[in-house]
Amino acid sequence: MSAEAVAEPQSGAPGWLKGASGPLFVLTILLGSFLLFLVQPMIARMALPRLGGAPAVWNSAMLIYQALLLGGYAYAHWLGRVPVRQQAMIHLGVLAVAALWLPIGLMAMQMPADAEPAVWVPWLLAASIGPLFFAISAQAPLLQRWFAAASGGRDPYALYAASNVGSFGGLIAYPLLVEPGMALHAQSWLWTGGYALVFVAVAACALLLPRKVADEPHVHATSAPPSKRRVAHWIALAFVPSGLMLATSSFLTTDIVAVPMLWVLPLGLYLLSFTIAFATRRGVAVVLTRFAPITILLFGGLMIAGHNANPELNALMALALLFMVAVALHTHMYDLRPEADRLTGFYLAMSVGGALGGVFAALVAPLVFDWTYEYPILILAAGLLVPQEWLLPFFRRLWGEDAQGRRVRILVVALIVALIVWFGVSKGSDLLGQRQAGILYLTLALIGLFTVGMRVPFMIVLAGALFLFGGFRSIAMSWQGDLRTRSYFGVYTITDLADQKRLAHGTTLHGVQLVGNSERLKLPTTYYVPGSGVGQAMQALPPLYGPNARVGVVGLGTGTLACYAQPGQSWRFYEIDPAVVSLARGPFRFLEQCRPDAKIVLGDARVRLNEEPAKSLDLLVLDAFSSDAVPMHLMTLEAFATYDRVLAQDGLLLVHISNRFLALEPVVERAAKLGGWSAAQLTYHPPLIEELNEAATSDWIALSRSPQKLAQLTARADGWRRLEGRPGFTPWTDDYATILPVLRSLNKDLP
Repeated sequence: MSAEAVAEPQSGAPGWLKGASGPLFVLTILLGSFLLFLVQPMIARMALPRLGGAPAVWNSAMLIYQALLLGGYAYAHWLGRVPVRQQAMIHLGVLAVAALWLPIGLMAMQMPADAEPAVWVPWLLAASIGPLFFAISAQAPLLQRWFAAASGGRDPYALYAASNVGSFGGLIAYPLLVEPGMALHAQSWLWTGGYALVFVAVAACALLLPRKVADEPHVHATSAPPSKRRVAHWIALAFVPSGLMLATSSFLTTDIVAVPMLWVLPLGLYLLSFTIAFATRRGVAVVLTRFAPITILLFGGLMIAGHNANPELNALMALALLFMVAVALHTHMYDLRPEADRLTGFYLAMSVGGALGGVFAALVAPLVFDWTYEYPILILAAGLLVPQEWLLPFFRRLWGEDAQGRRVRILVVALIVALIVWFGVSKGSDLLGQRQAGILYLTLALIGLFTVGMRVPFMIVLAGALFLFGGFRSIAMSWQGDLRTRSYFGVYTITDLADQKRLAHGTTLHGVQLVGNSERLKLPTTYYVPGSGVGQAMQALPPLYGPNARVGVVGLGTGTLACYAQPGQSWRFYEIDPAVVSLARGPFRFLEQCRPDAKIVLGDARVRLNEEPAKSLDLLVLDAFSSDAVPMHLMTLEAFATYDRVLAQDGLLLVHISNRFLALEPVVERAAKLGGWSAAQLTYHPPLIEELNEAATSDWIALSRSPQKLAQLTARADGWRRLEGRPGFTPWTDDYATILPVLRSLNKDLP
């Protein structure tokens, strides 16, 4: 075969299509990745009202996504055994068969009451979108192999940068454009149209492939296979950024600040890191990789310290740390890539590492750790894997070439770091002020700068910084056993003070119980004091519904509301997190003191309320919202119809909307108006004497089908006002909902 034949493989495509081969492959890969990242949040929105938000549901969903993604990459790797023309015919057949599942959506079936989510949810998702997800997930590695064949052996790895541009586009487009602008049925047809475009584009790419096996340069595996150690290295380099991306999201919302849609930023930076690492122009990747060890050293210890006095600055440092690590490790992985004929195996190893990192951070860590320990662990792993280069020639000369001399210098560094850490955690330095802590930090950072280029002493300094500036404190809290609890919903921390016990869920106060005699133990606090909207409703129960009122509460918390219970009343709590139930029945004593026989129903509230008898409650309290955790499916018109079904004809619904970031009044107002509810709102500002007993400002909305009952409630105290709507606000439904119109930062006129 001549050189010309290698450079210009023969295809059956028209000339105009051959000239557009590069852009065509880029566009096809980009579009496929865009659809892949569009489908996951779309299906989540479709599934939430039906399946609920229980961890077993979404852990199962994550596992099936990872399994399908791995399956797609394994399928692309397997196709490498046959000539590329046959690969194209097979893949077009797979795409055509998968199209039978269009338009995309969930199968019309309900989860049986006795079904096991770990089995039923994966089966439902696999049966609903499995073939489509599988076919699209194979696009990136498969088309890169085809590009190598169609272009005469050009390096195909740069196309992976286009793949991640598409992924990033899908990630940003869904919450910012698709979800706010389209109902779910329209989103489904949008995705269906995109799938049709992908099919046409893949077919066009297939026309560019060589007609003869002899014209396939760099396609069949002729290079030496990678060693097991090299494959393990690829997996590790993919594992750490994937895990760190999820750990950063958890750490930010747990120890720094909880902001709606914050998860978009870590995932977006993670995807962009691939674009830089796999780009043809290497300048940015090389520079960022060179300075990644400094970023790890300078920001790692500060992040673990968990100071939230400047949450925005800390969030920026955490994101910068993630981005630098991801770029450095993905660049190193690119530098270790095999020849193009081994491309699909490389991507399969990468997907295995990414999946393992996700499973570790999202599934294993919440079970094994009581705090976000995966974050410092992954920072240490990043320090171990990141390429190390001397910052200055002087540092190389300082360490010298003599092995014995280097060992002595490493020992000196270890002793100095040990002394600094001992001083920092010793009893005499417990009261270190900000200035003294800053001096220790700068000392360690300065030592660390001299170690960049030498992995062992660098790791000693990094480990010392992580231990000193947060690791020791966290380990000490874990050692005490009962101060911190973790579940798939986050980290719960108990703080024991002289006169009270406090529960924080991440950075959000979740409940306070006063300590002392029996009367203090029973005193409602925070958002639930007697003057609050829910406090007034609880006190009005006997005159409104008699001595045998039936009460339901969505969201248990510390169990504070139980201390409004009176003899003869029937109480039911709906709680999705078993860890919260353990806290309310353990360290916190509201239930023990006031309603030890209260029924607690575990699971997603909307799903469980659908199982309750009609007209079985007189008062339903909806208190499942805190910080950025707003379950949309509990605020849709269909959800309010569920509450209406379970409430008596003249029953009361109390909705807690206190929120630092979201103004939920328009959501409730539209649901009330369209559902035929009468509604009133109370914003309660406690007087100073109540604030001393941990009362907090709160916003409650009361709704009832009976205007008379609502009037009886609101007449008991001043402050209730008519619920104001917002002209043009689109109500939330199971088919359409978006938080953008209610974000306070984007809507300055919101109350």
